[in-house]
Amino acid sequence: MVIQTEKRYYTPEEYLELEEQAEYKSEYKDGEIIPMPGGTTNHNKIAGNFYKKFPLTVQGQAYDIYINDVKLWISDYRLYTYPDVMVIKGEPVYEGTNTTTITNPCLIVEVLSNSTKSFDRTDKFKYYRSIPEFQEYIMIDQYSFYIEKFTKETEGKWIFQEYEGQDTVLVLDSINFQISFQDIYERVNFELSEE
Repeated sequence: MVIQTEKRYYTPEEYLELEEQAEYKSEYKDGEIIPMPGGTTNHNKIAGNFYKKFPLTVQGQAYDIYINDVKLWISDYRLYTYPDVMVIKGEPVYEGTNTTTITNPCLIVEVLSNSTKSFDRTDKFKYYRSIPEFQEYIMIDQYSFYIEKFTKETEGKWIFQEYEGQDTVLVLDSINFQISFQDIYERVNFELSEE
């Protein structure tokens, strides 16, 4: 006999209260709380490498960069999520009265894992595209020297470009910034079979 349990839906306020006390991060999608999978050491290194290189390169420009712990609220889809890296041009626009949730990234970077890459490439990208300020989406493979980039050309039109190979340089279109794969993948060990 299979017993079905009733699915519980939460308000955004309930989610935020629970998330503040939680030991592990979860995302929120239109009433559902979805536990986030744990990250690997390679995942963490790649996000950290992009994060640490960015401020050194765009110093003096009006950009701020956030990593892992700052939430993104996407009102069109009633979604709270934690992108790996977000860049804001100018001042952050906060959701609510605290400074833990922003609404206006111009660039989002996701480090792909086997368990999330399908979602990151499809539905999550669709949700991100509803953000008016959003101009560029970078998806970094953590298992090989490979990056996918989408740049907004006009409303509803995104240009795809892929980068591959150890000696490649990722060049952004929305921000005057470039980073070598050597810097992105510094100290990443592809031999590790973590997930």
